[in-house]
Amino acid sequence: MEAKWANWCAISCTHVPYQSERAVDRLLEEIKGRKLTHFIHLGDVVDAEAASVHADDPGGHTLYEEFCVAADMLGRIRKALPKDCELVLLDGNHDDNIKRPDYRRIPKPLRDLCDPRKMEGVADEYKRWKHIPYRHGVRGCYQLGACIFAHGYSASANSDELEAIQLAMACGGHAHRLVVRGHTHRPVPPTQCKRTARVKLPWWYANVGYMAFDSRPSYTHRFDIQQWGRACLIGECQMGRPGRMGKKSWSAELIGLD
Repeated sequence: MEAKWANWCAISCTHVPYQSERAVDRLLEEIKGRKLTHFIHLGDVVDAEAASVHADDPGGHTLYEEFCVAADMLGRIRKALPKDCELVLLDGNHDDNIKRPDYRRIPKPLRDLCDPRKMEGVADEYKRWKHIPYRHGVRGCYQLGACIFAHGYSASANSDELEAIQLAMACGGHAHRLVVRGHTHRPVPPTQCKRTARVKLPWWYANVGYMAFDSRPSYTHRFDIQQWGRACLIGECQMGRPGRMGKKSWSAELIGLD
């Protein structure tokens, strides 16, 4: 029987309403005409600045307005894809901040009202996307053949590799898997994990960077953003159980959107 393959594209960290319209337009150009079977947004769809614990954040917009802009952006992406393309939306830490049990953000009685899948005007678009919660481990991952997609949890310099190993093990420990993350805003092409400089491990990692901030936001004045970059990852992978694949069964390319 001929193997079935999936063609996918992954992005992350649009941070609506601070999405880079230039990057979104470049993304639409890249995906238009491609026969993609899956599109994965790895999280931080919205910035959730309206639910920030910091009273001096410069927002000036409501959470509902963030969801409205996000729904419009997601709709534009969906319309550029084949009609049968599966749409996947992971929560990132910014999305999850809205739901966290923290009285400084959203009072407990109101948290259920902050779900965009239940909000008039945005629910129709959000319901078209498969939802993955922000959880550390297998529950917070979307798996497609040998590829594992997660938002990411740590932003340290070597977090892509460390979390790739952790998530690959959490998802069964099978060899030849690719772990795709966002979160750090640092794009990284598919790279093989290593135990030492000479000893390679049977897992790979990649990072899709981010898609926000056409100009540097004020709150990043203490951050080193030299490695930040706007990008997407486009790839293909053989469908099936990773444990039955005795070799690398995927390919992926990092495409800059700056």
